Amino acid sequence: MNTGILILLIAFILFGVLAFRQLNALILAPIVTIFVLVCFGMPILGSLKWPTTAQWDFGTGLIGAFMPNASKYVTQYFLVFFVGALFGAVYQFTGAAKAIAKWMAGACRGHFVAGIIMTITGILTYGGISGFVVFFVIYPIALHVFREAGVTRRLIPGAISAGTWTWSMYGPGTPAIQNVIPVNELGTRPTAAFLPAVIITILSYLLIFGWLEYRTASFKRRGIPFEDDAIRIKLTEDELRSEEKDEDLPNVWLSFVPIILILFFFNAPLFNGRGLPVETAVFIGVAVATFLFWNRVKDGISGWIKVFNKGAADSGVAILNTAIVVGFGGVVQQTQGFKDLIAWLQTLQMDPLYFVFITVAIAAGACGSASGGLGVAFNALKETYRILGANFEHVHRIAAIASGTLDSLPHQGAQITLLGICKLNHKEGYWDIFITQIIIPIIAGIVFISLAQMGM
Repeated sequence: MNTGILILLIAFILFGVLAFRQLNALILAPIVTIFVLVCFGMPILGSLKWPTTAQWDFGTGLIGAFMPNASKYVTQYFLVFFVGALFGAVYQFTGAAKAIAKWMAGACRGHFVAGIIMTITGILTYGGISGFVVFFVIYPIALHVFREAGVTRRLIPGAISAGTWTWSMYGPGTPAIQNVIPVNELGTRPTAAFLPAVIITILSYLLIFGWLEYRTASFKRRGIPFEDDAIRIKLTEDELRSEEKDEDLPNVWLSFVPIILILFFFNAPLFNGRGLPVETAVFIGVAVATFLFWNRVKDGISGWIKVFNKGAADSGVAILNTAIVVGFGGVVQQTQGFKDLIAWLQTLQMDPLYFVFITVAIAAGACGSASGGLGVAFNALKETYRILGANFEHVHRIAAIASGTLDSLPHQGAQITLLGICKLNHKEGYWDIFITQIIIPIIAGIVFISLAQMGM
C-alpha cells in the first residue's frame, strides 16, 4: 500500500479510537493533526507544502493550514449554528418542542412507538431545532411511551437519532446544516434535485420505520421487556416516574407556527427567485417564537436572557467542535497521501456521483461528523467534482446523504452522547443506529444515484 495513504488510514483510525474514548474534539483534532505533521514531515516522505526547515515545526503546520481552515468554517457558518441554537433553546425552555412531541406520542396510543418517536424527532429537526436539544427533550417522552407499550428501551437511541440524523437532514428544503453547506459551496438551492430528493426522503422514512417496527416485533416475540436483566445500567425510580399528563404546555398548533415560517422563508422564491438565507429565516422563527411564548419563561426579560445565553453557549461549543475537525481536514488535504488517494479513486473510472458519495462518506467517517466531513470534502474536492462533470444539483443532494453515513460509526460524539443519555452502551443500543443511520442512508444514496442516472 502507498505509504502516504497508510499514514492517513492510521490517522483516521486514531481519530476514531480517541473519539470513541470520548476525548474532546478540541484536544483530539490537534493531537491527530500533529501526528500527521510528524509523519509527513519525515525526510522519507517530505510531502507537506511547508519549507523543509519547518517540517518539524508543529506551530508552522498548525498555523499554516489547521487554523485557517477552522477559522474559515467558523466565519462561514457561525451564524447558522448561532440562530439554530437560539431557536432550539427557545423551544426547549418554553415547552414548545415538548408540546409537539407529547401530542404526537399520544396519537400513537401505544402502537408504532419506535416509529412515532423517530417521526417526532425528524419533524422537530426538519423544522430547525438542534439535534442535541431534541435528544434531551424527547428522551423522557420516549422512555414513558416505550414503558407503557412494553417495548425494550434498547430501541430508544436508534429511534431518537434515526429521525434526527437521516431524512430530516438531507430532505429537500430542510434548514439543517448538511443542506445549507452545499447551498453555500455549490450555489444550489435548498430544494436541489427536488423530485429524486423527495423520493429518497420518503424511502428513507419508510425503511427506517419498517426496521424499527420489525425490531419491536422481534424483541416482543423473544419476550424481552422494557427493562431486561441484561442491560447493565438500571433506571432509577425518579427516571421511571410517569410524565405528567396535565403538564402546562403551549398550544401544539401554535408551536408549529415558527417551524412552518422557517421552512417557508427559507424555501419560498420570494426574494430574487430564492428564499431568505437560512440565518435570516431561522432568526424570524426565533423572533416569532419569543413573541408567541413570552409568558412561558419565568422572570420576564431576566428569564429570557438566561434562555438566550444557554443557546449562545451551545452554539459556541457546537461550531468549535466541528470547525476544529475541519481544521484537521485542511492539513490532511495538503498531504501527498491524500492526493494519492484521490488519484487512485479517479483511476477506478466510476460515475462522478459515486465518486462524490464515496469521498464525502470517507471524509465524514474520518471526522466523525457529517457537517465536518462536508466541509473537508468541499474544501478539497469541489473543483474535482466540477472537472468530472457532475451536476451540482445532484452533487448537493448526494453529498448531504453521504455525509450522514460513515459519520455514524461508533466513534461519533453525538451517538456516544445519546447512548449516555439513554444509559446504554454500544453493545446494547448501537445496532439499530448502525442499520438506520449507515445502511439505510447508503441504500438511499444508491437509489438517488440510480434516479439521477435515469435523468431525474
